[in-house]
Amino acid sequence: MRILVQKFGGSSLTTEDCRLRAITHIERALAEGYALVVVVSAMGRKGDPYATDTLLQLIRNNGNRLPNRETDLLMHTGEIISATVMCSMLNARGIPSTILTGGQANIITTGDFTNAQIMSIDPKRIRQELEAGNVVIVPGFQGRTADWEITTLGRGGSDTTATALGVALQAEMVDIFTDVNGIMTADPRIVEEAQPLTTVTYTEICNMAHLGAKVIHPRAVEIAMQTNVPIRVRSTFSDDPGTLVTTLMEIGKMGYDVQDRLIMGIAHVPNITQIKVLNKEGQYDTQLQVFKAMANNDISVDFISVNPLGVAYTVHDQMGEKAAQILTEMGYEPQLLPHCAKVSVIGAGMTGVPGVMAQIVEALTQQDIQILQSADSHTTIWVLVHETDMVRAVRALHQQFQLHTSRT
Repeated sequence: MRILVQKFGGSSLTTEDCRLRAITHIERALAEGYALVVVVSAMGRKGDPYATDTLLQLIRNNGNRLPNRETDLLMHTGEIISATVMCSMLNARGIPSTILTGGQANIITTGDFTNAQIMSIDPKRIRQELEAGNVVIVPGFQGRTADWEITTLGRGGSDTTATALGVALQAEMVDIFTDVNGIMTADPRIVEEAQPLTTVTYTEICNMAHLGAKVIHPRAVEIAMQTNVPIRVRSTFSDDPGTLVTTLMEIGKMGYDVQDRLIMGIAHVPNITQIKVLNKEGQYDTQLQVFKAMANNDISVDFISVNPLGVAYTVHDQMGEKAAQILTEMGYEPQLLPHCAKVSVIGAGMTGVPGVMAQIVEALTQQDIQILQSADSHTTIWVLVHETDMVRAVRALHQQFQLHTSRT
């Protein structure tokens, strides 16, 4: 069988009109001869009746004391509602379909309720339903432990379900349908001239996702990358093919031009606090003590810079005061700079190319934007700026690397 996995996000399922648009993509895939697995998220977003955040708010308003195991029982129902509605609509249009919950689809996870990890998938039952001619609808975001406890996969869990099923079924492709037309060179709400990307590599989109872009969860991409299952990020409300995510070699094999581009996009993350800690006199293990303390208090750190004088790093704004209190109790005098933003320049083509950092500094200096901290990897350079400068920084870098000039 030629198997295709299609995943529809909550914004693609909110209304009957949205669901009918999703069904046109299902019908087209069936007409092209695919055996089809459809993964669905809960319908809508916060405030909509069956959205996950709406369900959680119900608990917050009624005691707010639900254990994680029972929270998973609640959270997995939103996707089941979506699945049953889609199943009814498909059957009404003469398209035979059936639902397999995450557990029934044999998605086996760890027992970390509300944030489980997929351990294995036995696709035998899904294949049986596909061979019987059914569209198989799988509620995303959920699985089960080996002893049949219901679990959910955390944020981005439906994307993860889709790509994990794609790998287990050796699918030809995984289509991620959302409300945007693929992956853009920057957030179009900030950069009006942002362009859609025809192709990106797994590494590039993982970096984009980790560094602020929210089109697809990086965990889902990393799973697909294990066996080179291609992903397309597409709009439910368009027939455009969207953005293909795979390896450079596969991009060439599939008939796309392999472009030698230096930079593919600009990402950003706001609401960051920079923390600087200087060594105490005669102390040389400051970084060890600081980062152990952060880890022991469940504070995630980022943008780490270690030097002979001490350390600098960032946390989310909401964790800044907690981190400062911990450090003060340890005898340090932390310097906090809240309301910062991380702006990242991403592109696999920058590896070994001189002058990229010079262009970044030039673009920001021309806009009188102060660089508070910087770091780099083979495919990314990121800078810390004041949050009030974030929008201008993203626009300046997008212009500097001329990402607005043509479809990339």
